[in-house]
Parts: sequence; structure tokens; C-alpha cells
Amino acid sequence: MLRSILLALDDTEGAIAARDYALALARHTGAALTAAILMDRPGLTGAHEAVPPGAAAFKERRDAALLRQAEAAAAEAVAALHQAADGVPYSLETLDSSPTEALLGAAGAHDMLVVGRDSTLGREEAEDGLSPTIEALLHDRTRPLLVVPPGARFDPAAAALVAYDGSPGALRAVQLFALLGLGRGGATVLSVADDEAKAATLAGTAAGYLQRHDVHAKPLPVIGTHPVEALLAEASAMPAGMLVMGAYEHTGLRALFTGSATKHLLRRAPCAIFAAH
Repeated sequence: MLRSILLALDDTEGAIAARDYALALARHTGAALTAAILMDRPGLTGAHEAVPPGAAAFKERRDAALLRQAEAAAAEAVAALHQAADGVPYSLETLDSSPTEALLGAAGAHDMLVVGRDSTLGREEAEDGLSPTIEALLHDRTRPLLVVPPGARFDPAAAALVAYDGSPGALRAVQLFALLGLGRGGATVLSVADDEAKAATLAGTAAGYLQRHDVHAKPLPVIGTHPVEALLAEASAMPAGMLVMGAYEHTGLRALFTGSATKHLLRRAPCAIFAAH
């Protein structure tokens, strides 16, 4: 069962949705919530930046101003968290290295990491609304990652949509989704293959596994070659409470989780994405 959640605190729309999602999930499950304040002091101060002759004083003043701005933004985010918590207990942890390095190090002590899809996490640019830290976290096999888009809300009664192709990543995602107790609202298992029998076998395998873990799951075999569009359409039609998927595989539905296809899904999914590698 879910016992510990790590939230990456930020002030973007997606990060605010992630904050509220994590608070609601903690309230519903009783899991402990830790909010991580990202303070990339070496990055903010340009610790390894070459300084031209005579520019040291300017750099010192600039670095001090950047730190003050970051500290003020962090204080505002913490104040907003306290107001939104409405009695949900939480703890705070300040992480002083780069966002990817800091979250990879901290996530090991928790069951799941929750991040806003567009989180800037300090000074990073979120190209097309997707934080580059998210890709790095998936590649580096951290704890399961819940990516929350702007406007998404936690609904314990909403069914999840599970993308399943039999790959190791998909197997791990389904297993962790079940073992963490995230399937209380039920699940639809979508498998895409070029023939009906194969798709039915895949979807039935994952649905059967979830049912053995007391998740009301139904298989949805789909004949085709466009898993991204099939998943996006079904997620909107349900509507799905979250999309469960493995990450970064290589063939079949697995092609979904490589390069631009992964970004496409992460950017367009209408619900939170629970991703495991």
C-alpha cells in the first residue's frame, strides 16, 4: 500500500494541480506526504561559472539577488501548501542540488514522486509545457512517477486506464499500481496489437493480475498500430482518473515509450500519468 509520497513543490499551474492531487491522495490513503523545496544553490549562484576580471562584485550581487528571489518564491509556495493542506499533515524537505539530482536522491525514501507536468523546478524551462526533469527521472529509473497536468484532480472513484503490452516496464507499472493500492476506483486495461487474439491475450493477462489484487479491472483489446491516439481517446472518453504506463521500451506498444512518442503522450494526456520503468 501507498505509505509515503514525495511532492516536488513549485508554483506553475501543473505544480499546483500536483500539490492538490498529492494532498487529496494523502488524505484518502493515509500516506505520509513530504513536500520538497528545490533550491539549486550551485545553479543559482553559478558556482563553477568563470568570472571576467573586475566582475566578481557584480556576480556576488547578482547571485545574492537570485537567491533572495528563489527563497521568496519557495516561501510563497510553502504558504500556499499550508493553506491548501486544510489539516492534511505534511513535512518539508529542502533539496540544495540540481532538480534531477536532488529528486533522484530523495525519491528513494518514498513510494512515489509527484511532479507537475509543467514544473520549472527552479530556473528550468518547461518546453511545450513539459518539464525536462520528468524525462530525466524516467530514464534514471527512480521511484514511480506521477506526472500531473494543469487542472487534473484526484478522484478516488475514477477508474484508471492501464496501457499494457507485456513488456518489463508495463509489467512493473501494473504491479506497482496494484501493490500501492491505487486501483480502488477500478481499471480498464488497453492493449494494442495487429490482431484481435494477441490484443485480447495481453489485455486479459493484466486485467486478471489486477483482479487478483482486488482491482475491478476489465480488458480492452484494440486492433491497430497507433497506441498513442488509442490511449488519448480512451482516457478522454472514460474519463480516466490516471493513465498507468511503463516507460521507455522499444517495440509494438513499447514504441509508445521512446523519444518523441513519450513526450507526445505526456504533453497531451488529460489526466495524471503514473509511470514506472
